[in-house]
Amino acid sequence: MGDTIAAIATPPGLGGIAVIRVSGPEAETIAGRIFRPKGAISRLRSHTLHAGTIVSPSTGEIVDEVLAVIMRKPRSYTGEDVLEIHCHGGYVVPRAVLEAVLQAGARPAEAGEFTRRAFLNDRMDLSQAEAVGELITAATSEGARLALSHLGGAVGARIAAAEERLMDLLARLEASLDFGEDEGIPAREGIADRIQEEVRLLNDLADTYRTGRLYRQGAGVVIMGRTNVGKSSLLNRLLGETRAIVTPLPGTTRDFIEEAVDVVGLPVRLTDTAGIRPTDDMIEQAGIDLVWERVGKADAVILLFDGSEPITAEDRDIAERLAGKKVLYVINKSDLAPAFAEKDLPLAHADATPLRVSAKTGEGMETLKEALYRLLTASEKGEGEHDGCVLTVLRHRLAVEKAVFHLCQASGAAVAGAYPELIAEDLRDALDALGEISGRTVNDAVLDRIFAHFCIGK
Repeated sequence: MGDTIAAIATPPGLGGIAVIRVSGPEAETIAGRIFRPKGAISRLRSHTLHAGTIVSPSTGEIVDEVLAVIMRKPRSYTGEDVLEIHCHGGYVVPRAVLEAVLQAGARPAEAGEFTRRAFLNDRMDLSQAEAVGELITAATSEGARLALSHLGGAVGARIAAAEERLMDLLARLEASLDFGEDEGIPAREGIADRIQEEVRLLNDLADTYRTGRLYRQGAGVVIMGRTNVGKSSLLNRLLGETRAIVTPLPGTTRDFIEEAVDVVGLPVRLTDTAGIRPTDDMIEQAGIDLVWERVGKADAVILLFDGSEPITAEDRDIAERLAGKKVLYVINKSDLAPAFAEKDLPLAHADATPLRVSAKTGEGMETLKEALYRLLTASEKGEGEHDGCVLTVLRHRLAVEKAVFHLCQASGAAVAGAYPELIAEDLRDALDALGEISGRTVNDAVLDRIFAHFCIGK
């Protein structure tokens, strides 16, 4: 990290302001070569905006009028000297300013290199560095809130607490190797109990990934039912715009229409599908076959019924085939006289609560969203809430599961009366697995994969 890097930190395109970020030992020297402050200033004051102009180091021509700030290490994002130049936005000017910076001695930054340097300079642990990417790509306010929590160290603190408890236990085991079973050295049964408690806590943390994945990647939800129950109308109503064609003719929808919607802070990809019915039309049948394929990959299904018509054999067949899936049963057309009672619905899940809505008037839409949110986020234990520490990165869950594996081995060894050295070795392996989350035990190849997904300016 002995060189100085630079990049445009703001998205390309029309805008009032663009930011060029420079980080490294030559940041302040580069500022002296291209920035001309207004007024007599012998040295730029750190963490203070200064008005002036950027000039080309090769021609001396003025490139733009800007605001510049120098942030001297270690009080900067990367922990190095950082120069930020706030210039006019657009396509031409930011590139011209960046070119002046590069001519003055910087090199172009690689993807995620600023955040990588922040991690390597101990400005944040690896889970916090990954949270930067999560925050930038968050699709909903709840997703952004979780990412901000991770950036604040929620995951890192949870892992650090587990590491501290395991290191304490490891220290006691290692002491027993030197001093024997003296007072204060835990008995083998006590060791197993303490390890099993850590297993329970880590398993609870790993279980949060299912909800966390939904917040980060979004949930896939298929709207399905027989023809003309109002699937396309429901999609349009949830989106707040006309996206799907709606006609009284059966078989209007033959292909998928997929759109994103915010469901109580959860990003959801809603898919409108072809109506399910017996047909001799090869194209329509192909569409129906694809519906079932899509259902197999979905996180949940909204099964729609026409409340103004009696339940049909097609309704019952569809419901029967959805056994084992997360299903939200919805009765549409509540603005019309009901043709059946909720108890008549063919429910694959005895504890399911059907909802009555009207895609035409909008009645029941907020209730539907809340019910869908509960269905998607509910764990196998029936809990839809979390304590604020939720794993959203698959790498983190796998690391926790690896730690659990080694802890289970350690517990089994303790119960079997194995030598303390063997138990201690498994505890060290568990600690190394947890260190993959904080970054304590990761290698450069892993870092390359993580930061390759970041944008250039971050």
